[in-house]
Amino acid sequence: MANFTQQAIKAAFIELLEERPLREITVKDIVERCGINRNSFYYHFQDIPSLIEEMIREEADQTIREHPSVTSIVECFDALIAFASRRKNAIMHIYRSVSRELFEQRLMMLSAYFVQSYINTALAEDEINENDKKTIVDYYKCVIFGLAIEWLNTGMQADYIQSVRRIFLLKKDLAKEISDLLQGQI
Repeated sequence: MANFTQQAIKAAFIELLEERPLREITVKDIVERCGINRNSFYYHFQDIPSLIEEMIREEADQTIREHPSVTSIVECFDALIAFASRRKNAIMHIYRSVSRELFEQRLMMLSAYFVQSYINTALAEDEINENDKKTIVDYYKCVIFGLAIEWLNTGMQADYIQSVRRIFLLKKDLAKEISDLLQGQI
């Protein structure tokens, strides 16, 4: 029964976030929407930020399950876009609120996860030391994170995604090039 109530709270909150900005949503709105009392809300969540944090974590985990491995930087970027696009209005309302930092932390974590997966695949055959591999991961992680943030700042425009994908496709073997350059310095 508790899981049902918790899911009802999340569903009501998402519905409200799709309709209006976070600053206009209260616990009272959420409990009225799902037909429970305030105590039930507070039994499951400390406050609205803790609800947001759990929901973002669950969405990130779902995105990881949907993309268990990636074989290109384009796939890394696409996975981030999938995470942020799942509930566009809700994400934009969170992104434009005081809870933005929670979203950005999870987006950075996803960036690191997907890039690490890609680099492990792309450079599996290369003899590259762990520090250099970490540097490559850090570089790509920051690149796709920054591009995803810029996409959010532009209002999630589809043409921006296409431009970024084209650039990545033009430089699709950059990780291998970097690895080769680094190996040449050893």
